[in-house]
Amino acid sequence: MQPGASPDRPQRLLTVLWAGALLCIGLVATPAPFATLATADAGRVVSRILAQEAWLSLVLGVTLLLLARRQARQAAQAQGASAFSTDMLLLLGTLFCTVAGYFAIQPLMPAARAGQGPFSFGQLHLASASFFVLKALLVMALAWRVSA
Repeated sequence: MQPGASPDRPQRLLTVLWAGALLCIGLVATPAPFATLATADAGRVVSRILAQEAWLSLVLGVTLLLLARRQARQAAQAQGASAFSTDMLLLLGTLFCTVAGYFAIQPLMPAARAGQGPFSFGQLHLASASFFVLKALLVMALAWRVSA
């Protein structure tokens, strides 16, 4: 966000709720099934949770990117600032993490679980989890920025 510009209330609300959802999913919703169910069943539950989270992240990321773009354009016209903002960069990062971490890696998981493909299941899981953590950090940084 440009100096002097304040985010809209819906942008703040969506960003903070998104950060909270990612923290809840990462710290509560995904570990809990592995503590209570058989590994295969827990894997299916977590897979479903992460699928829903990926689609939610795409919708929120694009929506917030459009709002940030509008704000950056307004700031550029009013103050002669750049039409590209730090918020936009953070949101593009979250979208990249979502696409790479879920939509690119997830289709490779069944083959890796069966021992096929160039990567092991553990390698793919680590990459996917790393993208999720990076996305959560980017969203938390964005929430910090829009809440200040």
